[in-house]
Amino acid sequence: MTTLTFDTLAYVKTLREAGISEPQAEAQASALAEAMKSSAGDLATKQDLAILEERTRGRFTLLQWLLGCNLALTVAIFWMLILGAH
Repeated sequence: MTTLTFDTLAYVKTLREAGISEPQAEAQASALAEAMKSSAGDLATKQDLAILEERTRGRFTLLQWLLGCNLALTVAIFWMLILGAH
């Protein structure tokens, strides 16, 4: 699970300096921290990306082999048709 770090104290201080009241600043900081916490599970980690890359590479290799075999079989069939036509 991904963990995000959010400095609520600095956020509240910035809001207070901008003219927001203390209770409103604290409520906003709390709401933002909760929103970030609840959505952090949707983020991909480096490990997730590495797994995806490995799967993609494996599937691409399989696709290359399938296309190569298909090409070889097609050439073989055409060759047999050409030799059979004579």
